[in-house]
Parts: sequence; structure tokens; C-alpha cells
Amino acid sequence: MTGFEAHAHASQPDAAHYGSQAALAALREHFGYESFRPGQAELIEAIASNRDVLGVMPTGSGKSVCYQIPALLLHGITIVISPLISLMRDQVDGANEIGIPAAFINTTQTMDEQEQVLDAAYAGKVKLLYVAPERLETPRFRNFAARADIALIAVDEAHCVSQWGQDFRSSYLGIGEFIASLPDRPTVAAFTATATERVRRDIVQLLGLRDPLVLVTGFDRTNLYFDMLKLNTREKANWIANYVAEHADESGIVYCATRKETEALAQTLNTLVPQLRAARGAGNAPGDVAVAYHGGMPAPTREQAQRDFVTDRTPVVVATNAFGMGIDKSNVRFVIHHNMPESIESYYQEAGRAGRDGEPSRCTLLWNESDIVTRRRLLDMGGPNERLTADEQDLVRRSKRQLLDGMIGYCRTTECLHRYMTRYFGEHDTPGTGHCAGGCVNCASTFATMDVTPVARAISMCVHDLGQHFGMGKIVAVLRGSKAQDVLARGFDRLPTYATLEGTSEAQIRDVLNQMVADGFLYIGEGRLPLVQFGPRAAETASPTFHYEIKKTERKAARTAPRTQHSAYGTGGAGAPVGSFTPGGDGEALFERLRALRLEIARDIGKPPYIVFSDKALRDMAQRRPHTSEEFLEVNGVGANKLERYGARFLAAINEFSD
Repeated sequence: MTGFEAHAHASQPDAAHYGSQAALAALREHFGYESFRPGQAELIEAIASNRDVLGVMPTGSGKSVCYQIPALLLHGITIVISPLISLMRDQVDGANEIGIPAAFINTTQTMDEQEQVLDAAYAGKVKLLYVAPERLETPRFRNFAARADIALIAVDEAHCVSQWGQDFRSSYLGIGEFIASLPDRPTVAAFTATATERVRRDIVQLLGLRDPLVLVTGFDRTNLYFDMLKLNTREKANWIANYVAEHADESGIVYCATRKETEALAQTLNTLVPQLRAARGAGNAPGDVAVAYHGGMPAPTREQAQRDFVTDRTPVVVATNAFGMGIDKSNVRFVIHHNMPESIESYYQEAGRAGRDGEPSRCTLLWNESDIVTRRRLLDMGGPNERLTADEQDLVRRSKRQLLDGMIGYCRTTECLHRYMTRYFGEHDTPGTGHCAGGCVNCASTFATMDVTPVARAISMCVHDLGQHFGMGKIVAVLRGSKAQDVLARGFDRLPTYATLEGTSEAQIRDVLNQMVADGFLYIGEGRLPLVQFGPRAAETASPTFHYEIKKTERKAARTAPRTQHSAYGTGGAGAPVGSFTPGGDGEALFERLRALRLEIARDIGKPPYIVFSDKALRDMAQRRPHTSEEFLEVNGVGANKLERYGARFLAAINEFSD
């Protein structure tokens, strides 16, 4: 912890310690919870006191509560700046469902519809107004903002403002100027799940936050099981198809690096999964198993794909990273990465789409050496940014290389994956705390070391022989004694290192070389044909005492994430945490009955099922089995609005099941 920040720790403090009774009353009435999660009350209290804030909180930890409750308590309007217009409808629906008047303005509306929303906001009929950052630059919106009573501006996904972050968006650079242009400056609240200390400082500076409370609640997601598997590219689709077939009743996201891969993999899943389920004697639901989603699709097709996924019509979406930022779907039980992401920030954010409701969920990363090559190539192909100078663009490119190195390190590490990730974000171990509460493949595996000293030494010598002027492919060719015309024409067959690793597989040479890059012995340069050069530790490989080992994972047989106890919203002292309850016997049957009712209601009202109730709320219902309205209000996630809208139908279903 630095003087710049305040950290909230994971222990659940006494609710009475926090803030006003009005905030707690709003939490109970609208959200149906008895106490705040760590960090929420401090942020709400600061905002209510007109102090700027920066909240860094894990995905699924309730960031939206931190600006929705102030929106209810403060005068005037709260403007929420959100990066993707495709998600605004769900965010607005969710707020309206719990009794918070909300609306959005985006390009899906006509000019007349936008005018109606602005008039309603100006008249005080809207408390939450969602807009994209580009909207702030339009004269029409600026005129509205200059005369409206704006109490709070909430910036969601605030890391997008920083050129050092993994998801920099130039449109975010205009937010600070917009705030400064307002005749009466409102309180500003920025929120993100992924921000190193450097990015946090950028957010404060570029948004012009004034003496902000910077609060980091911790990055670990203890309900997530982190898995990682090194697979050849051709094996990945089969692995994913088998996983989806075994988890047919679960909702999941599969991320791919390219648009082409998303469409091909979705088609493969729709062919293979029904065959696998039929071979196992399992039934198959009608319709496609998977739908593709990427930025190159026509907007109506893309929106329909998202709608099919969030409404549970299609259980799996196969997507590029264009999908997911701010996704509110709470019952995603697994996220699989078909390719290695570009950074820990990207992976943390995308994997964090799983288990937003706090229920046990699984995050699996499939990777291989060619993923590293692809990522480096995509990074070097990045286009220019008109808001940055050439020197600044060069710094950004170098920064992204460092981010990629962190991701490669994650793939290769043998330590706890939870610990690797939290330490990356600057969160250091607290004495006496346990690790890997959600579980990870490294903690569930054993490792065998393999001495690759001769291979590493030969690679280093070959880089020297080639004058640091060639890429990985040429190094492998020389070491394995290739007879290719290009190798012989250049006279490489006369180099001292030619054919010194003739009996070593190309895969192992590449594996060791990439590990040497990760460990600082070598460096891979930029450009269309990246050169392998010496890193800061290169001289060590020439020492007679040089010794180099890599570790091989020996995985245990377990393939599914264990259900674990974990903290969530407080239960007000009413028994064990919801997340520790796993319904069995007729409890599981009741849970499934409630899920079916939720889907029926969601389709009747044209909203995603999680807007009605989360899986966590349904599990609590299955455990508590309320029979009266008063008992129904005690269920986690049930507020007055939801009792009025859905209470009668759910109580009838529970009573019928019990009878």
C-alpha cells in the first residue's frame, strides 16, 4: 500500500461501521442485501460527501452499486460513461428492474427518441443516464449537460483512458475535458477491475480527479478455478467440444484471437457437441449449441448473437475480445480461451466474465508456442493513433511488449495462478492468509523438472553465430541441420552450431527458446520478421556453471472445478454464506424448477433471465424455501420491486413443490 491509496481487505466489516442509514436502506429496498461488500460503503460515503473516487474492484464485486445508490440519494442526474453501446440496454433494464429510473442515449435511437430521453432527464424523471464517451463530444449533448443538474459522473471501465492499459481507447481522452467544461463541476467516480498502479495514476491525472479516495479492494476472485493447458492448435477444438458436451446445462464464453477462428469454432461446436452427447446417451436441447460474435459482423447479426446468449437461448458464445466488456450476465459458469491473450489485464478481465454471481466457475486457458508468435505479430501490426506523437506510440508499443511478456510468464509459471495474478497487479501476500481459495491447476498438480542446459547453451551460441540478425525459424533450422536451399546458400551449414541439436525436436527447441526469452536470456525484437537477440542475462549462458531447467506439469485427473466456500454479499447473520450451499436431492430439483420459471418469466417480458434473478438468488430460495412475502424479502437479491413483480409466482412454485 502506498500513500496514494487506501486498500480494503477481504474481511466483512460490520455494516453499522459504514456510511448513512439511507444508503443501507437503499441497498435493502432496491438490491435486497443486508450489508455492503468490502469497499462499497467507503466509496458510497465518499461520493455522498462530494469527494471524487477511484474504485478498483474485481469483476462481479458490485461496482455498479457504488454509483447507483448515490444516484438514488443525490440531487439531479448521474451520468454513467460506458464504452459499449451494445450493453447499455441490459444495464438500463437491470436498473429499472430494481426501481432505479434509468435510460440511455446511443446511436440505436432516432433523434426524436434521444430528445425524449434528454427531456425526461432534464425534468428529473431519470436518475441514471448511460452514454458512450463519444457522445460527450456532440454539441447537442454538451448543450444539455451545460443546463442540466448533474450530481455525479461515473466512468465505467476507467482503465480505457490510460495508454499503458491493455484496452486503451482514444475516445476516453475527451472525458476529462468534458468534465472541465461543465459550468458546475459534479463529483467524479471512476471504476475498473484491472489497473496496475501506473494505470491508476494515469486515470487520476487524465480524468482530472480531485483529491480522490483511491480504493483497491483486492484482485483475487476466490470463486474462480484457474486452469491452463498446453495443446497443439489442432487439438483445441476437440477439447472445447468435449468440455461443452459435458457441461450442457451451463452457460459459457469461448474467446478466440481472430474473427475467422470464432466462426470456424462455433460451427465445429454445433457439429461435434450433439454427436458427443448422443454417443454418451445424453439428450440434446434443440437449436445451436454455440453462436459466433465478432466486430466484423453486421450490427443486427452481432446484436442477435449477444441477445441469444444473454437470454440463454444459446448456451455458448464464441467471440473475439470485442465481446464482453461490462457484460452483466451473471450465470456464466465457464470461460475458455482458445488462444493466449495479449496481457494479464486482458485475461483477467475476459476470464472474469465467469461467476459474476459469486458461484463456483472455471477459467481455462489453452495455449501453445504459435500463440506467442501470433500475439507478437498482431502487436507489431497495430495501426497509428492520431492522438499520440510518434515517440508516444513507440512507448505504447514497448509497453504492450512488456504486457505480453507478463502473459507469457503466466502460461509458463508453476506457482499458484491466483497468486501470480494478484502479485502482477501489485497486491502482496498478507501474513496468515491462505492462497488459491478458488483452486487452480498448478496447486492441484505436481511438476517434473527437465535439464535443458545443453539446448539452452546451443541456442545462445547459435544466436551469436547468426549475429542476432535472424528469427526463431532460422535458428531452429540451423540447430537441427536443415538442408533447405536458403540455409545452404547462406553458408549456414559451416557454422559451429549447425546440426548440434539434430536429434532434438523443433517443438522442444522453440519451447526452450521462448522460456529463455521469458527469463531474460534472449529478447525477440519488433517488426514483421522479429529477430532473436541477446537479453540482459545472455552472458550467463557462456559460464561453465550455467545450469538451466524447465518444468513439466503432471496434471491430476480432476477436470471440473470443485465447489468451494467463499464470501459474497452478507446474509445479515442468517446462516452460512449462499455460496457455500450446494443443493442436493430435492434441493437441486427445486433449484432447476426455479430456473425454469425464471426462463419462462424472462421470455414473457423479453429480458435476459439474470435480470429477473441471479443463480445465487435462486440457490438461496432453494435453501430457505420462503412461504410468505416477508420470508421472500429475506432472500439474497430480493428487493421490494422484485417482490412486487415476481414474488407471487416464485412463492407459488415453491409452495407447490413443497406440497
